[in-house]
Amino acid sequence: MPQSSRAGSGTRAAIFAPLDGAGRAELVLQRLTDAIVLGVLHDGERLPSEAELARQLGVATVTAREALEILRRNNLVHTKRGRDGGSFVTFAGGGSTDLQDDRLLAWSRVQVRDLGVHYCAIAGLAAELAGDRASAADITNLERILDRTDAGIAEAARRGQGTFRLEVAALSQSARLVREELRLQAEFGALLWLSLREPLRRERCRAVQRETVAALVAEDGARARQLTVEQIMESVEWLIEAKSLLEKSPLEQKGSSAMPGTTSTPVPTGASA
Repeated sequence: MPQSSRAGSGTRAAIFAPLDGAGRAELVLQRLTDAIVLGVLHDGERLPSEAELARQLGVATVTAREALEILRRNNLVHTKRGRDGGSFVTFAGGGSTDLQDDRLLAWSRVQVRDLGVHYCAIAGLAAELAGDRASAADITNLERILDRTDAGIAEAARRGQGTFRLEVAALSQSARLVREELRLQAEFGALLWLSLREPLRRERCRAVQRETVAALVAEDGARARQLTVEQIMESVEWLIEAKSLLEKSPLEQKGSSAMPGTTSTPVPTGASA
């Protein structure tokens, strides 16, 4: 069975990079929650100690401790005492829908659209540059990522899409674009690819990925950029529609047989991925 790809060292480095406006536990909490839900930090992984986490993120130890305590209450982390103890991720995909739906409800439509436009600018340009700069070995690596991703599982498809987009950004050979891609994935990625809950959306995503690779092989950066932008904006529109459905009363949700503009099932709060 194909395996879901796991984020590389660059993504993990971004998760533990110093925070802007450091000092608030909610910033640490959001960074780590995103990393866990995205699969950058995987189930069973031991997190850095409170002191080391605080040092890496540039916050006070008490701030890191507070964030870890909330993660424990949210059943995303558990702590073991003793010589082999520490804080460990305890999340294998279950419960992610509730967390993501709650976050989508907290965002405004303006925020979602604005981040989508910004992400299009970054990811689209990276894809265009990759068309000029990707080598045969780079293309082989992208194809390997796609082959290893189990598109039949929503969580694996989301993680695979994040990894694919990061690898395309890296092919731009622009360190700044890669850092911005990493930052946006940490901030927006957990929401952006929620549409991959739906099997038809996962099939469409895989097709776009293959088309993007073909464009890079043909050194057609403009086509790679077009595919990237269209995919992101389609996901943004799905999020807006999903938010509208989540904001309806339970009775109104029951009367909605499908998301607007789709033939698949609705996305009520708590639905399984």
